[in-house]
Amino acid sequence: MTPDEYAAIVIGRNEGDRLIDCLSSLQSTVDFIVYVDSGSTDGSVSAAERLGATVLALDMTQPFTAARARNEGFALLRKLRPNIEFVQFIDGDCILDKNWMKLATDFIAVRDDVAVVGGRRRERYPTATLYNRLCDIEWNTPIGQALACGGDSLVRVSAFEALGGFAGQLIGGEESELCVRLREKGWKIWRLDAEMTRHDAALNRFGQWWRRATRFGYAIVEVSRLHWHSPCAVWKTELRRAVLWGAALPAIISLSILVNPAALAAMLIYPFQVCKIAVARGATSSDSWLFASFVTLAKFAEFQGVLMFYWRRLKRRPVEWIEYK
Repeated sequence: MTPDEYAAIVIGRNEGDRLIDCLSSLQSTVDFIVYVDSGSTDGSVSAAERLGATVLALDMTQPFTAARARNEGFALLRKLRPNIEFVQFIDGDCILDKNWMKLATDFIAVRDDVAVVGGRRRERYPTATLYNRLCDIEWNTPIGQALACGGDSLVRVSAFEALGGFAGQLIGGEESELCVRLREKGWKIWRLDAEMTRHDAALNRFGQWWRRATRFGYAIVEVSRLHWHSPCAVWKTELRRAVLWGAALPAIISLSILVNPAALAAMLIYPFQVCKIAVARGATSSDSWLFASFVTLAKFAEFQGVLMFYWRRLKRRPVEWIEYK
């Protein structure tokens, strides 16, 4: 592979210094950068232009989604660099590792069955808040063949283009939904044991974490219902868990308490679930208990997202981005 075959699409909105750090990290390893801006008011557009990126400012009169931003950035890239074979998608709050592009392109170039390659995404400031730490734990997914990728990934242009890119109407989970369609066509998704990006979640408050979990709940119902009967479907289990732990069990326990107050003891099923998850991940690790506690609590926020999805459909409301930063 030669450097002029390296291209990246960056999406962002009011990322400030994070965007500057992102673009600076790309300059030494990527030949061509498209930055897609979604209505920033912090000077992101001018900063990107100064750093040599080709800037596309989205028409914000249309519903915004990250999927739409990536698709429009890809269309511009294909117009300006029609021979590009692989493209790195990256969020504007991330920094690309200097060795990633060569490692990823060398791998995918000799694997004709692989459409998407991801690596290790880490939090830039994992100890700043416990919510950042939770994100860092979340990013640590298994190595090897995977069901889906995240927002940062290297994608084979021919495969991406053949499927029409991301589903632009989705407000979240568009990467996982694309991977479902890719796997249906026989493509593989792969995670390498290599550093890829450092992400700045900047989650400082519980409310931000809750809203992020709510958006995931919205996404799991939005994505899973599109491919419910597909053998490659994702997030059906996550949807069932959100409904069970976030709504069904609380409703059953509440009704039981009306009959017999002793039924309040059934609420112990939640701390028991925390213990079960923590022990399975390693009871001696504080991260295990942190993760177990919040993944259980998140079911209530996720069910809120499920309700939000169906409420919007009932009211026929347009797509509306759930922003947590």
